[in-house]
Amino acid sequence: MDNGGDRKKKGQKIRKNRQILGFGAAGLVCLVLIVVIARGLLALRAEKQEAARQQSSTQTRQEQEAGNGQDAETQENQSLDTVPVEENTGVSGQVTISAAGDCTLGTDENFDYSTSLPARYEEEGDPGYFFRNVRDIFSADDLTIVNLEGPLTTAEERADKQFSFKGDPSYTQILTSGSVEACNLANNHSKDYGTQGYEDTIANVEAAGIQTFGYERTAVFDSDGIKVGLAGVYELAEGIDCQDDMTAAIQALKDAGADVIVVSFHWGTEKENYPDETQQALAHAAIDQGADLVLGHHPHVLQGIEKYQGKYIVYSLGNFCFGGNKNPSDKDTMIFQQTFTLENGEVVSDDAIRILPCRITSSDDYNNYQPTPAEGEEAERILGRIREYSQGFGTQLP
Repeated sequence: MDNGGDRKKKGQKIRKNRQILGFGAAGLVCLVLIVVIARGLLALRAEKQEAARQQSSTQTRQEQEAGNGQDAETQENQSLDTVPVEENTGVSGQVTISAAGDCTLGTDENFDYSTSLPARYEEEGDPGYFFRNVRDIFSADDLTIVNLEGPLTTAEERADKQFSFKGDPSYTQILTSGSVEACNLANNHSKDYGTQGYEDTIANVEAAGIQTFGYERTAVFDSDGIKVGLAGVYELAEGIDCQDDMTAAIQALKDAGADVIVVSFHWGTEKENYPDETQQALAHAAIDQGADLVLGHHPHVLQGIEKYQGKYIVYSLGNFCFGGNKNPSDKDTMIFQQTFTLENGEVVSDDAIRILPCRITSSDDYNNYQPTPAEGEEAERILGRIREYSQGFGTQLP
C-alpha cells in the first residue's frame, strides 16, 4: 500500500513540474513576441519621424529657394526702378547758320548792260568772283541762307511791271562757288518771268545741290543729323493776312521733325531803316508759334535786330550780291550768324551770335557785285548803325 502512495505522490509532482515548465515556456514565447513587436513599433515610429524630418527639411529648403528667388526678383525690380533710364529722344550737337540779304543774280533787260552783273560775269569769266571775299565765312558755317531775288531761267515772257529781273541758269555756279546752301524764293521778283521762270529757278538751283523754299514750299536742311527747317513768307501782297501761310509752314516743319526753325520774311518798306507794326507783329507771332530765328529782307537797307522771347529777329539784312542797281546810295550790309546748341533734340543754347558788317561792293565808287567784309572804322560805323536801329527793342548786341 505504501509503495502505491509514493508512486502517486511522485506522479503528481512530475505533472506539477511539467505544468510549471509549460507555463514558463509559454511565458517565454510571449515575452519574445512582446519584445519583437515592441522593436517593430519603435522602428516604425523612427521611420515615420525620419520621414517627417526629411519632409520638413525639404519644405524648408523649397521655401528658402522660393524666398531667394523672390528676393532676387524683387531686387532686380528695385534695381530697374531705382536706376535712371536716360532717354535719347533726338540729336545733340551744334549748327551754325549764316544769313545774307537780297541776291539778284541778273539784271533788267532795260538796264545798261555794260554795267550789269551779267557783264561782270562775262568780264571775270569766273563765277567764284562774286562771293570770293565772303566765301571763307560761308564755307566755315553749316548753312548759308540768302534771298534769291530774281529767276534763273531762259523764259522769255516778262511780267508787266517796272522792274523784272532774270539771270542765266548757269549763275547757280555763283551760289555753289560761294558755299550757299539754301535760297528763299518768297519775294516780289521770283516770278518776274511767270510760273515758268519760277519753276525753272527751283529746278536749276536744286540741280546744283542748293535747297529752295518759300510760299507753300518748306525745306529741311540736314546738318550732321540736326534738322533745320526753312520757311519763306511773302508779306507784301497780303500784309498781316499772310499769318495763316506762316502758321501752316511752321506746323509743316514741326511735323517734318525740324530741330531748329528759321522763318524768312519778305516784308517792309523800301529804304526804311525801322520795321513797321506789321513786321513786328508777324515776327512775334512766328516765334510764339515755334520759330527759333526770324530773318527779313526787301527794304534794301539795314534794319535793327530784336531779341524777343529769347529769339532773334533780324528785320532787314539789306542788299548783298545785288544786280538790281549798279550804284545804290546805301552800300552797307551785313552777315548775321548764329550758332544753336542742341541736346537730345532740344535747343539748349542759342545766344552765340556774330554780326559781320559788310559792303555790297569791294569798290568805293560803284557796285561791282562783290560783297566784302568791312574793316576798321568802316566796320564800326556799320555796327553803330545796326545798334542804333536796335535800341528801341532794348536789344544788347555784341
